[in-house]
Amino acid sequence: MKNITLAVDEDTLRIVRRYASEHDTTVNAIVRDHLARIARNETRARDAVRELRAMSDRSAAELGPVTWSRDELHDR
Repeated sequence: MKNITLAVDEDTLRIVRRYASEHDTTVNAIVRDHLARIARNETRARDAVRELRAMSDRSAAELGPVTWSRDELHDR
């Protein structure tokens, strides 16, 4: 595990320390959990896009002729 250094204004740190204390955790754990959540979400999004592209490549579906206009779709 790597250590990082953060610069946080005193008021924010005071509030977060109080929050951490009230929730029986630490500022370090809060930051670590938040960063891990971001990383998980990014990984999930990237995996979802990859799977969607793979499904599209495997699909045998074909688009028929376009029989509508953009204006018709948007009731213009």
